[in-house]
Amino acid sequence: MTTGEVQSSGQKSKAVIWRNRAIMVVATVAVLVIAYFILASFIPRWWAQRLANTVHGSFSSGIWWGLVYGIVFTLVPLLLVIFAVRVWKRKGGKFLAGAAAIIALVCALPNLMTLTIVLGGNNAAHAGERILDVDAPAFRGACLVGAIIAALLFVLVLVLMGKRGLNRHKAAKAAERPAEPTAPPMTGDR
Repeated sequence: MTTGEVQSSGQKSKAVIWRNRAIMVVATVAVLVIAYFILASFIPRWWAQRLANTVHGSFSSGIWWGLVYGIVFTLVPLLLVIFAVRVWKRKGGKFLAGAAAIIALVCALPNLMTLTIVLGGNNAAHAGERILDVDAPAFRGACLVGAIIAALLFVLVLVLMGKRGLNRHKAAKAAERPAEPTAPPMTGDR
């Protein structure tokens, strides 16, 4: 083989690799778009029916479950995000951070599905709203209040973590500083 043949086969293999990557990207995007349209017409209706089965048309049950879903499925993902950020730079932390991010997304799904009902503009979202109005009254409002409570708790956790870090930083600086010599006690009158 000559040098020209080696170069052309190397260039050809790079072109084939890039062509294959482009085909994979286009196929992935097409599958994601199709999945979006299928799920957008299915998820809001399905999720509203699951909530209706849980609440059973009771206002008090709707408020209770709305608060629980709002607090738990907002606070847990936010705390997992803090965990992911904190372990990112440690040894083996990228795996743990990625796992925590995926678990955070999964934990946030109930609130995200409720959000598809509230903010969605398609027929499935409107059907989900009607289902929630009749069979899960007060759930959406209580879920919003729960999410706000969770966000406030999250801010409190951040403030406490920042204060703890500041105290550690001050203690470390104090430990680095050399001890000041003490003057001998003065005796006698002068």
